[in-house]
Amino acid sequence: MSDLFGPAGQDLLARCPLPGPYGARVQSLLRLIEALEGEIDLFSGLARGRLAGNADYVAVQQIPGIGPVLGAVLVAEVGGVTRFSNATQLPCWAGLTPKHHESDTKVHRGRITKQGSRLVRWAAVEAVQRVPAHTRLGQRRDRIADRRGRNIGVVAAARDLVTLVFYGLRDHHIRCLHPAAGAA
Repeated sequence: MSDLFGPAGQDLLARCPLPGPYGARVQSLLRLIEALEGEIDLFSGLARGRLAGNADYVAVQQIPGIGPVLGAVLVAEVGGVTRFSNATQLPCWAGLTPKHHESDTKVHRGRITKQGSRLVRWAAVEAVQRVPAHTRLGQRRDRIADRRGRNIGVVAAARDLVTLVFYGLRDHHIRCLHPAAGAA
């Protein structure tokens, strides 16, 4: 059985002959699963209904790698983008920029700061890892990964993705993903 909590697995558990208390416990847990699935469906429907007409949600999903779930996470976590004066502040707020230590003529850039929204950072990294290699973000990820390593390439592309999210939330569309109208 590949998924014990899927429909076939639950049917198997319901038919499984278990002695007294064990069978009662399994039946109790199956009822709990059914009740929780009802709650999950209810709140998923409410979230879908609330996001269906949201221009920010629709715009963010135009970015390759961002689907309904990651789009909802990004829109909910970032909220109003007007608090950021430019596109470089959102990746910094998400903790995707490298630490910067400077003293006199010596400059050292270290690991990313990880100060900020953990969910935005997670969503951006997950989206970038699913992006196909032929897209702009995929090419950036792979080009940097060839030089500096896979993780650094993913974080650099995630920083670019969060910048695109800023423009999507601000303008409700992302111009760099669409060819110019006069170009033919």
